[in-house]
Amino acid sequence: MHVITGLGTGGAERMLGNLCIAQRAAGDDPLVVSLRPGGPQLDRLVEASVRVEQLGLGVGALSMVGMLRLARLIRREKPAVIQGWMYHADLFALIALLLSRRRRRTRIYWGVRCSDVDLTKYGIPLRLAVRLCALLSPFVDGVVANSQAGIRVHRKLGYDMRRARVIDNGFDTDIFRPDPSARQSVRRELGLSDEAFVVGSVARFDEMKGFGTLLAALAQMDGTVCVAVGKGTEVIGPVNGVLALGERGDVPRLMAAFDALVSASVYGEGFSNAIGEAMAAGLPVVATDVGDARRIVGEGGIVVAPRDAAALSEAIAKLRDDPNLRQNMGESGRARIEARFGVPQALARFSDLHRDGIVAEGEAGDAGCMPANEAAAQENVTKKIS
Repeated sequence: MHVITGLGTGGAERMLGNLCIAQRAAGDDPLVVSLRPGGPQLDRLVEASVRVEQLGLGVGALSMVGMLRLARLIRREKPAVIQGWMYHADLFALIALLLSRRRRRTRIYWGVRCSDVDLTKYGIPLRLAVRLCALLSPFVDGVVANSQAGIRVHRKLGYDMRRARVIDNGFDTDIFRPDPSARQSVRRELGLSDEAFVVGSVARFDEMKGFGTLLAALAQMDGTVCVAVGKGTEVIGPVNGVLALGERGDVPRLMAAFDALVSASVYGEGFSNAIGEAMAAGLPVVATDVGDARRIVGEGGIVVAPRDAAALSEAIAKLRDDPNLRQNMGESGRARIEARFGVPQALARFSDLHRDGIVAEGEAGDAGCMPANEAAAQENVTKKIS
């Protein structure tokens, strides 16, 4: 059973969709429980014959009625494992499991999907949820993070990370891929010439995503068009050189029209889905050094310091002026996703976790937070976070 706050277009929601669809295709029968109703991922999951239950809660709601609904669902379904996704869902799932009286028979893992979020920028409910999660973390069977940075940050927040594992996001390289025909059709729709140098930004309009830095970098450049895709981006308004499309459901198709992707985040990222999806699509990436961006990008792009508009502008210009560099980085990036960050790798790691559990650091040494065959691939993460 997967428990998540909602089924919107965010990175965690997309990753959950990828995982559950892969689980269903492999013959498993995952159940997704969404605290909130609706969302773009709902149709995607239902189309793939993944079972979904919606509790119908409002934004920020953690009602006792909803917890009792989930507790009854847990008693009915008798899941061997509950996997939480993000703070509110993690907290909700643990309390409901306790109310269900199945705690001794059902393991529960929490999901950490971000790194150093500035909680002062968000409301009291989120801050309270994070504090409660830190206090209650010793009572779950383990914590899954999608980044090494996420484990380090949450340990500082007070989480019990003795039973922790990094499981990287996984990307479907059949959906995100180079597509020359889509490139031409999207450019025609957007009024862009075949020769235009187009960078994409795929992120919701949020302070952590660094739109101020991105716009400052673009203001220093000529000959570059930026297509901004994501919830709230339409508020950017008429800015020279920027096409703000708002939230879209055809991101893979839109990406085919880009020459590069820019991720200008200033804090909070764990494992950026936009970076991984762009690399899978064969795009070179310019990313700020936030979360695990440097580890993800490798030879597939350029990583610069956050909040440095001049460095961001210089990196974009470097790709603009060197088509061969763009091609080489794009090819390297796609190969890197296929080898290390594909859906099959993520599915195998979650399957290992849900089958075997997590051994505490103190009981298993340096590789205790992950299977032996994963320790090298995760670059000795346990040593880095201890």
